[in-house]
Amino acid sequence: MSPTFSNTLELLAQPIYRERLNGCQHGIEKESLRTTPTGGLASTPHPLALGSALTHPTITTDYSEALIELITPVSTSLDTLFEHLDVTHRFVYSQLDNELLWTESMPCKLPAVDADIPIAWYGTSNIGMLKHVYRRGLAIRYGKAMQCIAGIHYNFSLPPQLWAVLQEQAGDARSAQDYQSERYMDLIRNFRRYAWLLMYLFGASPAVCATFLQGRDHKLLPLGEKSLYLPYATSLRMSDLGYNNNAQSGLNVCYNSLDSYIISMQEAISLPYARYDQLGTHDAQGQWQQLNTNLLQIENEFYSPIRPKRVTRSGEKPVYALASRGVEYIEVRCMDIDPFVPLGIEPTSARFLDSFLLYCALQDSPALTEEACTETGDNFALAVKRGREPGLQLADGGQPRELKEWGLALLEDIAKCASLLDNSHQTSDYSASLALQRTKLEDAALTPSARVLEALAEHGNSFFRFALAQSQAHARDFISRPLDAETLRACKAQADSSLAEQAAIEAADEVDFDSFVEAYLSQRA
Repeated sequence: MSPTFSNTLELLAQPIYRERLNGCQHGIEKESLRTTPTGGLASTPHPLALGSALTHPTITTDYSEALIELITPVSTSLDTLFEHLDVTHRFVYSQLDNELLWTESMPCKLPAVDADIPIAWYGTSNIGMLKHVYRRGLAIRYGKAMQCIAGIHYNFSLPPQLWAVLQEQAGDARSAQDYQSERYMDLIRNFRRYAWLLMYLFGASPAVCATFLQGRDHKLLPLGEKSLYLPYATSLRMSDLGYNNNAQSGLNVCYNSLDSYIISMQEAISLPYARYDQLGTHDAQGQWQQLNTNLLQIENEFYSPIRPKRVTRSGEKPVYALASRGVEYIEVRCMDIDPFVPLGIEPTSARFLDSFLLYCALQDSPALTEEACTETGDNFALAVKRGREPGLQLADGGQPRELKEWGLALLEDIAKCASLLDNSHQTSDYSASLALQRTKLEDAALTPSARVLEALAEHGNSFFRFALAQSQAHARDFISRPLDAETLRACKAQADSSLAEQAAIEAADEVDFDSFVEAYLSQRA
């Protein structure tokens, strides 16, 4: 019989194991649109002074050329993590030419013409062009406006030493790689069961600028003259208006084992899709416009609130890396940018995420049936569109359960994991973070989504005016704290080094792009 949640908590509370939780690793990827001083989408290229978007380890771009992405190094210390994120923001602002970083997940005022939204450019190397053509494919499949949505990705892993303790407790004879991979899949299943709670607690996009949905059908309500919203929404970014889309709605990705996940993903990237086939891989001028005509060009096109991950080698497909070397960490992808804090996420939020993810890792996680998969998706969808609705009912094993009551019950168990982390780090910060989340369940007005709507009212019910004011305020914060000369020199040297590395990659290419794409897509796990 597998150890129970209580058994595992008792084991890890023992003094000889307590400090092993100190080895949990974290990373943050924070996206922000570059805008003009008046809140329009920046049409300028990614600033050369920030280095190469292809090779810089901490400053790159995501889908759009204007969507900058700041990446922290992996760290066991949350303090170090946030210090690095702060330094990177301050360096970026020292190099921006009178531009702002937008502090909302939902976009700024977008151009009236879709073609005026720039697609990210990574240079002329084969790997750089692969990244660019993939984004061209996203543009023709989903429209460019979706490429302007921003978020926080939170990466998390438990230390191998801790997995070894749990594997010994379970008497599991598999290899460490296989055991850890399957336990991460357990974590992911529990995350999917309970991710609605994160949407309620941290969702911060209940409203959008009307330009985001120009020409699209939607069921949002007007707010003021140029904003749209839903009164009880938490995260429109994670609704069917944002990263979710109709083409993928019937995609059944199985998380019951790493093997089943890999098989599901390989089927999705091999499945012909009629509408994409009609578009073709090349446009009327013979230029590449998508990598292939299948349902997914590559695995990264699958929009999921969480992913199993492993660091890939250059030119290696993510699913191939997972099959070869197992799951290394998980990536939480559903966190909105918090517009009330300059960095877009607070340390207290990260501490709760650690407690929540540890709970998902340690709690029993039975396989998900098809009915259970549907239920988790329905609960998530309800939370993003109606999460603060009084008395909202979710489904728990087919039975109705009130979101507030269920959330408070979950916090009781998550608190036990927060206590483990407190003891490990000799602090009370994790329990304090959990107590803060409990107040949001007790009073929905304290949630970020409710606070955003309250702030919008103070700005004439204008999403745009509120977001611009926050962006300007956060810019002043970073600019008022310039980097010291030594740190600035180091940041500039890193940018220069990345440009040299990109040039070297471009010079080293030995095959044509068509052959490169064929070889890349032919990788099989």
